[in-house]
Amino acid sequence: MLPDSFKNRLIQWLEDHREFVVAVFCLPASFIFTVLMRVKAYLRWLTSDPQRHDSAVRLIQSQVQQWNKLPPKDRRLLCTSRPNWLSLSTTFFQKHLHHQVPIPLYDILELNEEAMTVRVEPMVTIGDITEFLIPKGYSLAVTIELTDATLGGLAFGTGMSTHSHKAGLYHETITSYEVVLGDGSLVTATADNEHADLYKALPWCHGSLGFLVALTLKIVKIKPYIKIKYIPVKGQKKYCDMIRELSGTYEAEPKVFPDYIEGTIYSKDEAVIMVGDYADYDPKIPVNSCSKWYKPWFYKHVETFLEKGEAEELIPLRDYLLRHNRAIFWVVEDMLSFGNDTLFRYLFGWLLPPKPAFLKFTTTPGVRAYTFTKQVFQDIVLPIKELERQIEIASVLFEKFPLLVYPCKIIDHGPSSGQLKRPDAKYLVPGTNYAMYNDLGVYGVPGRVKEKKPYNPVTAMRKMEEFTRDVGGYSFLYADIFMTREEFEVMFDLSLYEQVRKKYHANGAFPHLYDKVKPEINVFEIGESNAIG
Repeated sequence: MLPDSFKNRLIQWLEDHREFVVAVFCLPASFIFTVLMRVKAYLRWLTSDPQRHDSAVRLIQSQVQQWNKLPPKDRRLLCTSRPNWLSLSTTFFQKHLHHQVPIPLYDILELNEEAMTVRVEPMVTIGDITEFLIPKGYSLAVTIELTDATLGGLAFGTGMSTHSHKAGLYHETITSYEVVLGDGSLVTATADNEHADLYKALPWCHGSLGFLVALTLKIVKIKPYIKIKYIPVKGQKKYCDMIRELSGTYEAEPKVFPDYIEGTIYSKDEAVIMVGDYADYDPKIPVNSCSKWYKPWFYKHVETFLEKGEAEELIPLRDYLLRHNRAIFWVVEDMLSFGNDTLFRYLFGWLLPPKPAFLKFTTTPGVRAYTFTKQVFQDIVLPIKELERQIEIASVLFEKFPLLVYPCKIIDHGPSSGQLKRPDAKYLVPGTNYAMYNDLGVYGVPGRVKEKKPYNPVTAMRKMEEFTRDVGGYSFLYADIFMTREEFEVMFDLSLYEQVRKKYHANGAFPHLYDKVKPEINVFEIGESNAIG
């Protein structure tokens, strides 16, 4: 056991020499780790066989049924056996306290071009599905930017993209879920069958209602490029109004809106708005394969247009969809301030990004408690009409720019329609059943931490959560939350969820949603000690 004084000195040294540690140890180790994971995935692909799906699902059912035969005192709550470090969630769910069931389902099962859907197993990743669909002329209606995100994880969590002002949140593009319930039975839930209540409650359930074994997603026809226009804007009201107008906040179709919209806010008064449409090759427009290892990080490239002025580019579709992957939006800059330097990119850019799975794999409880106080990684869904207030409160609480803004359609499905509360009528787009919200992405090291000033992440995030509840928004639950259970039940509508848990044998079989997503560490105690220290 190391003495506390030595541990404190070691932590201080690691903090003072963080870039050296990341460059010399983390990046090479992460690269080797990535290679090993890819080899494992390739070997799994060699033996891939969608015909095995039914037998694999029967085995999962059998394991749940065997669990049901255990004496009640020996039945620990169920969860998947997938290691925490493979998840993109910032939390470390305590799986060792649960009964773990393997879900080895990695195959793409069926592409239905007539129905414009693709049926997949839950462990298929964004990287897998883009490689499969794009050469065939298709894409998911909502494609998250991180290659390691699994389609099943997104189904039970959520996600959005720069196409979400048209398609809505990720779960709006799911036409069916195939789920093994707590009694071992297999059901298929759709919007219009006898399990429609389950279909409504599965999004945002985070695996607390059953084991997902397959899902069917909508796809869209594509062209090989995205023609993207960069629009630099000065003045907060001006860029907020422009994002709202371009995304359809004030009026619905038949007005034509761009296929993709994204805003990167570099300060309270400066932003670059990007609008994109599917396009064929045009020799008059420059092509930017922005995800190549030697290319500038995408947000840094975008920032140059604040000086250059408005411009257009063609970006190959897969490059565009994964444009934020190398720099993990802008998180890597806080690890490697020189990571975007030309020489580093050309010599070592191929090592980026540090693999999120490796970073989690090497995170001990002590490191988790330490890093929790030094960074923020949050996505929050808020009414876009409140965009100015969002930027103001985020800039005060976190002193962190850039901020990410993705407009997103939130559909009012009526009462008891799932964990997302219905949007307030004042936010609805006239003549429609939806409101335009946006994702506010806050990532990286807060300003007070960089300045080595006391910073209490709990106080900051609880104020952000209070604002989110007040305006009828929602926190993404892959990130740390700081709400009590009572506050959580104010932000989310659990009325249908609780009925579904009882009806579909989740009570006593799977953890409750709040218990599944709350931090595994004492955030209040750690936050207070950090604020004092």
